[in-house]
Amino acid sequence: MLLRKVTVALLIGLPVSSVAGWAQLAPSPDASPVSTAPAPAPDETPIATFKVNVSLVDLFFTVKDSKGNLVPHLTQQNCTVLEDKVPQTLKTFVAETNQPLTLGILLDTSGSQQRLLPMEQDAASQFIQQVLRAKDEAFAASFDVNVDLLQDYTNSPRLLSHALSKAEINTAGGNGGSGVPGLGGGTFPTPGDPKGTLLYDAIYLAANEKMNQETGRKALIILTDGEDMGSREKIGDAIAAANRNNVIVYVILCADRALYWSQGEGYYGYSPAKRISDETGGRIIDVGNNGNKLHAAFQQIQDELRTQYVASYTSNNAKLDGAFRKVSVECHGDTDQNLKVQVRKGYFAPSPGN
Repeated sequence: MLLRKVTVALLIGLPVSSVAGWAQLAPSPDASPVSTAPAPAPDETPIATFKVNVSLVDLFFTVKDSKGNLVPHLTQQNCTVLEDKVPQTLKTFVAETNQPLTLGILLDTSGSQQRLLPMEQDAASQFIQQVLRAKDEAFAASFDVNVDLLQDYTNSPRLLSHALSKAEINTAGGNGGSGVPGLGGGTFPTPGDPKGTLLYDAIYLAANEKMNQETGRKALIILTDGEDMGSREKIGDAIAAANRNNVIVYVILCADRALYWSQGEGYYGYSPAKRISDETGGRIIDVGNNGNKLHAAFQQIQDELRTQYVASYTSNNAKLDGAFRKVSVECHGDTDQNLKVQVRKGYFAPSPGN
């Protein structure tokens, strides 16, 4: 949940300075003369100041009818937002179709994806070419025993496609790569002998290091079998990182189940992948090893991201306790009362001093 904490400083008799940066500006020729009066004596009454803390919550969500079709033309009167079951007063409600989109494509390059990687690379490349518009941007990363940034933010489908095409399966052990930890400049080293799929670490890093400064609609699209092996972060930490940074997570479940059974292993990736997508307002789409289903999944995600609503409200809970607050959105249509809303499960309130 994107939580913008706005601090308004009211200073009697003086203008408010910008917090974006400091600069010395030459006075305008038309400006009033600058006073040369001496500063007030220490015993004079000090200038009164106070601060007002406002917590503005933004919710991005999609709405579908009982048949699974997107519902694009609702108004504020059709929807109600509840925080911890308490109705909230909406400040804005807009159907967002043209707001810039920030994407992260995370590609599972662990050993279990050996047979599927070429199909995933092709479909992801086509998706990028179709979805990116002039003001959009995206980055690409892979995860296995490391988390590697393949291509930093760009609006170029060519650069992103080229980066995705260079991804390779990596089942190496040891201490991981030798790059700088995090997604900013190399790999995310893992101590010991990792077995190989740092899914939770990839989500955690992408949300905290790549999407934390971005605004507007943000989504991670992850191509994986959903199984994590060796991450430092727990699944709850990955989900919390996404929610703190208002990142929607879509999981396209690409699983060569025959490979698991042939090796005498069970498959357990669906449940954690569903939990991640559900709790962040995204969706899990199971495509198995079917290329046509994979292309269809990308099309569904594109349609949903371009048919979103954004509702903003100031929470009526003024506590700065850092607690998780549950959020739900209920919508009804003129003829269909069974509308399904796809939205994140909640957000974290500000902490004292933040």
